[in-house]
Amino acid sequence: MEQVMSPESLNLAQNWKKWLQILLKARNIEEKPDRRASSGPCSGRSGALRCLSMKYPKIDPEVDKFLQELRERVQIGVVGGSDYSKIAEQLGEGDEVIEKFDYVFAENGTVQYKNGQLVAKQAIQNHLGEELLQELINFCLNYMALLKLPKKRGTFIEFRNGMLNISPIGRSCTLEERIEFSELDKKERIREKFVAALQREFAGKGLRFSRGGMISFDVFPEGWDKRYCLNILDDERFDTIHFFGNETTPGGNDYEIYDDPRTVGHSVQSPQDTVRRCREIFFPERANES
Repeated sequence: MEQVMSPESLNLAQNWKKWLQILLKARNIEEKPDRRASSGPCSGRSGALRCLSMKYPKIDPEVDKFLQELRERVQIGVVGGSDYSKIAEQLGEGDEVIEKFDYVFAENGTVQYKNGQLVAKQAIQNHLGEELLQELINFCLNYMALLKLPKKRGTFIEFRNGMLNISPIGRSCTLEERIEFSELDKKERIREKFVAALQREFAGKGLRFSRGGMISFDVFPEGWDKRYCLNILDDERFDTIHFFGNETTPGGNDYEIYDDPRTVGHSVQSPQDTVRRCREIFFPERANES
């Protein structure tokens, strides 16, 4: 069902877009090395794309159409920190998503689908062990219990296969409450301070932390960031992988894969920006289309 928003709410929402990333692997399209808005070497001929995620509205039909056109020329996939159900909520219905993309990497790639089939799934509890996992959960609960915010809702810790997602306000908050928290977080650095406390408490225990979206941050084992999905792609022997993301600065949940020498990293700001960049790379004859 189409969501109707007031002009004021729409303007706010457009300023607080959270994105999923879509990886694309091209076979025969040459491109000069390019890591705009970034440093480090890169080269190749494949790409990465990202789609809108704002409390999980559906993908824009025009973007969806473009992706399917793109799939006729390259192989495409999506990588996101969320679990598969949230990815599916954005990009299709149920199993439709794993049929529309050659690869779907949920939870940073710790849950992997290829050609419509589940091929691998990891479990954070098996990797960390129950003792460390409970220490981590208890610390987060105690920290949030002492945190005073204008509003708190529910689902403060979401347990996923490859990570814990920590939300000081709670993931069940409304869109308006998300925006309110994001504004406050920019001023008071709530998540940044929370992560700093975790880094001090769990130093040397093999944990990594990354912010993403509007209201939460992720905790995962060392090496289980979005680069994890590159492991399966390494075996596929693609010439090059392009990655497009918006959280591409250090500490952002796109940074590691964006800066990885195995990818060509692109920093983008919107779906329209992403489509434009993909046209430049994969459809040079259509690069000037709006």
